[in-house]
Amino acid sequence: MPSSNPLPPKENALFKRILKCYEHKQYKNGLKFAKQILSNPKFSEHGETLAMKGLTLNCLGRKEEAYEHVRRGLRNDLQSHVCWHVYGLLQRSDKKYDEAIKCYRNALKWDKDNIQILRDLSLLQIQMRDLEGYRDTRYQLFMLRPAQRASWIGFAISYHLLKDYEMALKILDTFRNSPMVMCYDYEHSELLLYQNMVIQESGDTEQALKHLDKYRTYICDRVTLKETYGKLRLQLQQYSEAVQVYKELLNINPENTTYYTKLAEAERHETPEDTLAMLQRYEELFPRALAPRRLQLNYAVGDKFKTLVDQYLRRGLHKGVPPLFVNLRSLYTDKQKVEIIQSLVLEYKEALKAHGHFSNAEKSYAQKEPASALLWTYYYLAQHYDYLGLTEKALNEIDAAIDHTPTLIELFVTKGRIFKHAGNVQEAYKWLDEAQGLDTADRYINSKCAKYMLRANLIKEAEETCGKFTREGVLAMENLNEMQCMWIQMETAHAYQRLGKYGEALKKCHEVDRHFSEIIEDQFDFHTYCMRKMTLRSYVGLLRLEDVLRAHPFYFKAAKCAMEVYLRLHDYPLPDLTQTQEIDTGKCCNIYCTLFIIRNEQV
Repeated sequence: MPSSNPLPPKENALFKRILKCYEHKQYKNGLKFAKQILSNPKFSEHGETLAMKGLTLNCLGRKEEAYEHVRRGLRNDLQSHVCWHVYGLLQRSDKKYDEAIKCYRNALKWDKDNIQILRDLSLLQIQMRDLEGYRDTRYQLFMLRPAQRASWIGFAISYHLLKDYEMALKILDTFRNSPMVMCYDYEHSELLLYQNMVIQESGDTEQALKHLDKYRTYICDRVTLKETYGKLRLQLQQYSEAVQVYKELLNINPENTTYYTKLAEAERHETPEDTLAMLQRYEELFPRALAPRRLQLNYAVGDKFKTLVDQYLRRGLHKGVPPLFVNLRSLYTDKQKVEIIQSLVLEYKEALKAHGHFSNAEKSYAQKEPASALLWTYYYLAQHYDYLGLTEKALNEIDAAIDHTPTLIELFVTKGRIFKHAGNVQEAYKWLDEAQGLDTADRYINSKCAKYMLRANLIKEAEETCGKFTREGVLAMENLNEMQCMWIQMETAHAYQRLGKYGEALKKCHEVDRHFSEIIEDQFDFHTYCMRKMTLRSYVGLLRLEDVLRAHPFYFKAAKCAMEVYLRLHDYPLPDLTQTQEIDTGKCCNIYCTLFIIRNEQV
């Protein structure tokens, strides 16, 4: 619908140049053209020009002036879709999405088929999860632009998100059979996988399998194709076919532990011994793979477990594998297995100290182990005892390791961790500081050291430590805040809380909250990008992730810390600074008067 106050050709040409300058981010030029129109007394109150001037000012950071001009323009031309659209854009820039949606709806009253306004409205609706409104808007866009790929995809996704799978699949089928889908490339492959995902979510597993069989030659992602085949075969209880699929997957990646679990399910193992035999076959088939060797320890028991874990430990200690204990830690839920591991490692320690072998039986015929084997045995025992809560024994073992090799950083980190678990944060920080001094270029050690410093309430020292790896010329904490480094903000918040600096603690908690708000805002750019690039499965996954984002542990910790501080301030309010100063001033006056009287009496 045309404006109620149309411009003559000359001014209209200038107005079009304002729009072009805005699109090309030439804001200063846009202001010049707006000034030329508004300087004419006849058009000094032209609504659309005032609105565009306000939008341009907003882009230059002059927000108050921007709102003033846009509202003035809107008052002068309430029937202009441009004015309402611009007002909506301003509201959107301030994250007032509900208000922006209202503005877009008003704009559509005066120009119901405006493509740009409908697109902007659909973006806000999916951002706010107004799924029914999003479906209606996508339908309008679809009817206006049926030849555009994004129109079909957006329309299909709107029904998928509303769990109307039948309608979503009809739209996708019609789209795939249309002349728009000409080349069978990666994007077409992703479209087929997305369609298969919709079929699976509808609950029709058999149809999903038929769809996969029909279009398998067009799917480029062969691993995802096979994984989906395996999943569907298992759901349909087609076990022999599932076995074949997971065997093929293991040939591709023998380190994927999920494939072994699914293969055991497909082979319908009834006892742990069946799974153990299968894993042993794959250990022989893939001698360099770690996964089948490690998974056997989950199923073996008694003497069989002792034999297998003995081989596993010897291999790790001989090679010097630092995360060996971390790899075996999940076995520590079984007391019998813990006792077997402890007895073996203690035997290794004694034998290595005596003659350099893992056992006395090897003394006569086997080659000696490297000197580092004893070091890693001490290291393993220290972590073992620490996990069991035997702090004194853990410290004895780690001290022996440090005496053996006083330059290994992992030893100092582990000793610090032992003290941390024992509750001695000051001593823990000292040992991490020692480790950091051995390698100042190691970012991981630097981060660990900063974390331990914060646990010891040494906030300034932690900031200086982090400053070694942050951007130069910027305060460390500011740079870490820009990078959304939430772990350090949470540790700092807890440190301030312990020190009674509640304002600073709340500031850090609110910074974490702001990060989550920014992450939610950042999804805005993906609403159009993912439809253009056809990464539809990832897009739906992103939307579902954002829906549960605030269930993340960091948000939970920040909220808990903030609530504790607010409750503490409610129960024990901080004194009013003005009253405190008056009391302090009164006390000073009283003291001064007393001293003055005493002095006069003495005189």
